Amino acid sequence: MIKKTFYFIATLLYLYSNIFSQETQLFYLSGKDADSPINWEFMVSKGRNSNSWSTIPVPSNWELQGFGEFNYGHDKNKSDEIGFYKHSFNAKKSWEHKKIFIVFEGVMTDTEAKLNGKICGPIHQGGFYRFEYDVTNLIKFDDTNLLEVKVKKVSENESIEIAERKSDYWVFGGIFRPVYLKILPKEFIERTAINATHDGKFNIDVFLSKISSAKNVRVQVVNIKGEKVGKAFEKEIHNSENMVTLSSIIENPKTWTAETPNLYYADITLNKEKQIIHTVRERFGFRTIKVREGKGIYLNDKIITLKG
Repeated sequence: MIKKTFYFIATLLYLYSNIFSQETQLFYLSGKDADSPINWEFMVSKGRNSNSWSTIPVPSNWELQGFGEFNYGHDKNKSDEIGFYKHSFNAKKSWEHKKIFIVFEGVMTDTEAKLNGKICGPIHQGGFYRFEYDVTNLIKFDDTNLLEVKVKKVSENESIEIAERKSDYWVFGGIFRPVYLKILPKEFIERTAINATHDGKFNIDVFLSKISSAKNVRVQVVNIKGEKVGKAFEKEIHNSENMVTLSSIIENPKTWTAETPNLYYADITLNKEKQIIHTVRERFGFRTIKVREGKGIYLNDKIITLKG
């Protein structure tokens, strides 16, 4: 009896770990939001509390933490401060055969990142854009890693300064959105694009990366409670292609409007025969938006009256 119980528990643990390993894992290096930040080492080049190392909560803007100078968008001469960040973290040994990306949800403004003394990739410019670097070959597994980030408050790209910074609001610097590691299998679903219209037509483009052994992509639509809606549908991958398009029709879907924001999930799996290699879940709504010349904006074939 004890032996049977042991094997049962071992099987459950194996299945759980196998399912978990197929999903995208996120490992936060910062806080998940401004209400739960994590302190990093920090120094700013000019202004208040400059030229000495201390700590700063991440995510945040450094001006709001007592560093640098406040500037307004219409100021002709803004303080061209540079912020320097350091943060150490341990990488799990279980990640060793995965793809590892470091993701910055938003940094103001020009960003250079190093991991263990090596540049992660090109300098990113633009404060409102999510960006990421593949650090698989830079990370040290089962060891301590040092992340260094250099942030310029004033962008060297004049078009970005005009578009983002010369406006009627305060101009800030810093890592103001979360930073995390994204851990993926070697073959993975890179991203998806869903077009689901109010008549139940469902189309999805699934973009794939590093495909070598995967055979097909499978999609199952479920409602917000996780209950299956319609039958699953799939498509084979040919010649290591990096994008496949799948289509289906869902009978009588609950449509999305501002008054009734009905939502669904699409569970997308990348498969090798009966083995799931990677799985992602995307949220979406069935809705159709059209602009009709001389008439206006229509949502699900009903006109939208704009006021104001």
